[in-house]
Amino acid sequence: MSTAQQQFQPAPLDVLIIGAGLSGIGAARALTDQCPDKRYLILERRAAMGGTWDLFQYPGIRSDSDMYTLSYSYKPWTHRKAIADGADIKRYIEDIAEESGITSHIRFQRKVVSASWSSEQALWTVTALATDAQGQEHEEVTQARMLSVCAGYYSYDEGYRPDFPNEAEFKGQIIHPQFWPADLDYAGKRVVVIGSGATAVTLVPALAQMAAHVTMLQRSPSYVVSRPLEDGFARTLQKWLPMPAAHSLARWRNVLLGSFFFRIARNKPELFTQRLLHMVKTQVGPEVDMKHFTPAYKPWDQRLCAVPDGDLFHDIRAGRASVVTDTIETFTADGIRLASGEELPADIIITATGLKLNALGDVNISVDGQPVAFGEHMAYKGMMLSDIPNLILTFGYTNASWTLKAELTSNYTCRLLRYMDRKGYKVAVPRRDADVQDAPFLNFTSGYVQRGEGMLPKQGDRKPWQVHQNYLQDKLTIQYGRVDDGVMQFQ
Repeated sequence: MSTAQQQFQPAPLDVLIIGAGLSGIGAARALTDQCPDKRYLILERRAAMGGTWDLFQYPGIRSDSDMYTLSYSYKPWTHRKAIADGADIKRYIEDIAEESGITSHIRFQRKVVSASWSSEQALWTVTALATDAQGQEHEEVTQARMLSVCAGYYSYDEGYRPDFPNEAEFKGQIIHPQFWPADLDYAGKRVVVIGSGATAVTLVPALAQMAAHVTMLQRSPSYVVSRPLEDGFARTLQKWLPMPAAHSLARWRNVLLGSFFFRIARNKPELFTQRLLHMVKTQVGPEVDMKHFTPAYKPWDQRLCAVPDGDLFHDIRAGRASVVTDTIETFTADGIRLASGEELPADIIITATGLKLNALGDVNISVDGQPVAFGEHMAYKGMMLSDIPNLILTFGYTNASWTLKAELTSNYTCRLLRYMDRKGYKVAVPRRDADVQDAPFLNFTSGYVQRGEGMLPKQGDRKPWQVHQNYLQDKLTIQYGRVDDGVMQFQ
């Protein structure tokens, strides 16, 4: 019997991965390299891999982190752009899957709806809705010893979409970026983008190349920083060093620089704010009122918005785009009337109003017949949940690239599995001490976090229950700390 045939026999899998995005493919690659004897499968609800980078199709879609840290340590980023287009990131994910033989382990169009843990069997039983070629759904049940949830943190089915007064009066099109129509024609049109986050600052310069004019309408500003489209340091290294060495040095340089600037932002917020605003002012020029780029919060209370080579600022200076800071009084037939009385004419309105947070891909989890409410559990090292056995949760950083934490998590999964094999254990579950006090999982004021805070698990006031937004600290704790640390209980 071939290895491929053995892989998908009815016997329980070693690991079932939910999601074939950047995290899920990374988890599979780690298993392939570090636990080649383990049988695994990936269930992906969409018809293609890529996750976020397959879902989002709006103009200009790109990374908001540099690709030397958003890529994996073992797979050098070789493209010219350090702030990469979504299509290039999707191809990067596909390349990892093809090179590692992962693609044959993916079952597409499988929407996982429930996962039930049995302590008696020491198994997860996972139910998914599978869609066949005719569009018909049927249930599939899979059993696995370990569940690796790589489904991200937001709903694919709906974005955050507030209702605005008198929307029905508007004669044009209203579009949410998460569901961008492939045939949308915005050439020569007046476009209003509602929002001030990463999606809005990406959309505005992309649309401005063909639209008559683009207005970014924001209720409150975000911090926007210009970053080089190309990383000169990394490109120079690639000329003189083997690609793996060049990639590693560029990656570590960007990790350390990011950590350094984050500490300055936290320890000296006034100084850091002054520097950010000075950089913006030199980009947009004296004609633009800086109130549009001066948030009320401190840097890194929300994620900074990166614009490659200052493209947003160039379009504002050129008059192709503008920024308005105000609140919406009502939609009108021809656009939006603001609380100030100003009218914004529009043919198309884009509601870049954010994501809708969800927990573990909206999968209903139960342990021994008892439903699990994630908000009642505590995160262990930001990767597992108190009193839930054999479940790994991948959740990246808010102040750095998602992949940095995802790679640590996938490596820890393999380390945990190997340890359990050596000791003959079947179950690993972190047990919370009643003395550990809880705190919000994320210390972040972004709207999607605040709206969905009750869905997220808690973090604790001490190790190993704290969720560090610090790659170096996590690397020491996760990669080199003891697996059997007294908190993780084995059976």
